[in-house]
Amino acid sequence: ENQAKFEQNYPADFIVEYIGQVRAWFYYVHAVNVALAEIGAFGEAGAQHKNAYSNVITTGVVAGNDGRKMSKSLGNFTDPNELMDKFSADSLRFLLLSSPLLNGEDFALHDKDVGDVARKLAMIWNMYDFFTMYAEVDGWEFDGELRDPLGELTNPLDIWIISRLHQLVAEVERHMDTYNIPDALSPILPFLDDASNWYVRRSRRRFWKSEDDGDKSDAYRTLHYVLVRLSYLLAPFTPFLAEELYHNLTGDNESIHLKDWLAAGEVNEQIIAEMKAVRDVINDGLSQRASQGVKVRQPLLKLSMNQTDYQQLKPYEDVICEELNIKFLEELGETPDKPILDDTITPELKREGLMREVIRHVQSARKKAGLQVDDRIMLHLATNDEQLRQALTEYADTIASETLATMKQPGDVLYQTTAMVDGVELQISLAKA
Repeated sequence: ENQAKFEQNYPADFIVEYIGQVRAWFYYVHAVNVALAEIGAFGEAGAQHKNAYSNVITTGVVAGNDGRKMSKSLGNFTDPNELMDKFSADSLRFLLLSSPLLNGEDFALHDKDVGDVARKLAMIWNMYDFFTMYAEVDGWEFDGELRDPLGELTNPLDIWIISRLHQLVAEVERHMDTYNIPDALSPILPFLDDASNWYVRRSRRRFWKSEDDGDKSDAYRTLHYVLVRLSYLLAPFTPFLAEELYHNLTGDNESIHLKDWLAAGEVNEQIIAEMKAVRDVINDGLSQRASQGVKVRQPLLKLSMNQTDYQQLKPYEDVICEELNIKFLEELGETPDKPILDDTITPELKREGLMREVIRHVQSARKKAGLQVDDRIMLHLATNDEQLRQALTEYADTIASETLATMKQPGDVLYQTTAMVDGVELQISLAKA
């Protein structure tokens, strides 16, 4: 009875149960299957399969918030419905799938961990909101056909993020093919951090109307492609997020869960290596700043490096200089082995650093005064410190431009405060223009 149907589904791709079933259900199904196969109960086709299943997913024991086995009598857990209402079902699902539970190990479920996952997954919606805000302004629309744009792109940032995406898809697919779910999920959150805190942050200006239209179009295509591909990738793990993201970005009424899995595309290994080198040298420079006690707002002159590093990183000089707040890169022949940040602060650099601190305090004052980001103001700055006064004079135009201000004593002061700039007092008075 049902022989054809049975043979189409035999042996099972996988079975899944709690670790207590290893010596019970898992073992007995296997033992009985071997015996029946040996006596020819499954016919000729069945004799080829001594295993009833090809893979096993064994889940460990879920512990409560006190580390003991989760138990109704102990009351040592938050109702899962409350967790899902507070943080989303996707966040709880993602946490459990990425935990040691899926490798048969024990895992203590803490509410805070679900919240942490929710905040990290929210990077997707932050990128989506950023994309849609500018796309609506520029009238950019998806033409209905999802195409890999890698071969048509010229901006290293675009090539890098799509290569990183294709790397991610390949890695997730490789681990899922072996039923290794925790390792399949492990590279997803680092990728979201790369996409949000490096790609989008570094690309913000490209979406502004004043920037190059061709490059801006590539930025739209790239970010849209990345977000749609993420909806495919995340569908097995965060089904609700994936469904909403896919529908919103494509307008397709068919469910993402009815789509075929999209295989990974090409990877530009050179750009991947170059961008890693760029980010490594930036992180190293920031560490040097921290160890020297120099704030990032304080401009420095240069970063010196050996000839090999210099030649590799020179095309990315603008990125490195902006991230490290330095003026230029310097080549020092074959030495030194490690990039060296010049921490010499000249009077000119000091005044520029003071200017940036002043702008920060004025922006804070604007916010405390309840002003909108596009409100213009009248601004008066006063100090008894000669060096700070010189910086205010030298950079008056920059301060005015950055804070949307006219440098003029307001007749009817809206907000007034005294800020400390590098240990000296600065009086800030402003009013809406």
